[in-house]
Amino acid sequence: MASVEPSFTLGIEEEYLLVDRETLDLASAPEGLLEDCVAELGDKVNPEFLRCQIEVGTGICKTIAEAHEDLSRLRQTVARIAGEHGCAPLAVSTHPTAEWDEQRFTDKERYRELEEDLAAVARRMLICGMHVHVGIDDDDLRIDLMNQFSYFLPHLLALSTSSPFWGGRDTGLKSYRLTVFDNMPRTGIPPSFSSFSEYARATGILIDTGLIEDRTKIWWDVRPSERFPTLESRICDVMPKISEAIGVAALTQSLFRFLYGLRAENRYWRRYDRFLISENRWRAQRYGVSESLIDFGKGELVPYVALLDELIALARPHAEALGCLAEVEGLRDVFQNGTSADRQLSKFSTLRGAGASEREALHGVIRMLIDEFAEGL
Repeated sequence: MASVEPSFTLGIEEEYLLVDRETLDLASAPEGLLEDCVAELGDKVNPEFLRCQIEVGTGICKTIAEAHEDLSRLRQTVARIAGEHGCAPLAVSTHPTAEWDEQRFTDKERYRELEEDLAAVARRMLICGMHVHVGIDDDDLRIDLMNQFSYFLPHLLALSTSSPFWGGRDTGLKSYRLTVFDNMPRTGIPPSFSSFSEYARATGILIDTGLIEDRTKIWWDVRPSERFPTLESRICDVMPKISEAIGVAALTQSLFRFLYGLRAENRYWRRYDRFLISENRWRAQRYGVSESLIDFGKGELVPYVALLDELIALARPHAEALGCLAEVEGLRDVFQNGTSADRQLSKFSTLRGAGASEREALHGVIRMLIDEFAEGL
């Protein structure tokens, strides 16, 4: 057992979509946009699989306040430079009207290989997400906490949902992103491993046989990072408002510390079969926070608002220790304002009710998303 408490440092990665400010359609990054971003932000900004996407990542942050400051600077800089090129960034997991087969790929060896390997599955990846890295140095501890943390993945997904539209249609799902992403291999709830060596042996077979280059091609909802001594939560949609993103990151960090605290006392969060966790994952994907998830201990469906109260209660002493209690408790605002998916659907319905066409209403949703990206920066 690890004897030294982990650092629980934070790193946040977000993927954005670029839209033309006039047409509101997706826009391939104009000549010079990425170069201008790199000139100011260095390696904290990168191209993504599609040319209409851009990725940012904070540095290693000791506190949620530091992460908030860093992410705010990244968002501000990308928005300003994109504006200079006639574009605007959206922190949203799907564009309401875009068609995936009309997009162009980034001409980079990694992405060329990905398209060749995954064929049409890769070409549909017109989606964005948010990843939260939490610093946990010990290899075996990372695996142990990953096994337990899987229980909470649906709860985090529900809070983050921002992808109700696909190709100009209301999908009926709050996170359609996962429907697209789950077509990729090596995704979903991770398997349970008894140790880091077992994880390394299992994943090493794919590397040794040449099926994957390295473990970055394993895209589970939570995974040990290949590049950093972190656990990386990958379940979340990217969220338009920075306050929501920071709140979910703070809850993620606090839950890891909570699970470590149990382990330090030789106790464990009860582990449940992937089959059951996947059912909650589906319910979060379908309904967001508007319906219930299964409480496996009680053996019954419980409204999400009650589950969030329980989560915050579990996380509270750890959020206090980490200095992020206000951010965690701020997540209750979702029941007043809705998730991004809820707000998008509400805006669309309101505009349609006022006489707008479907296309006009969807454009109204995109304008709202542009505004929300800058909110609180």
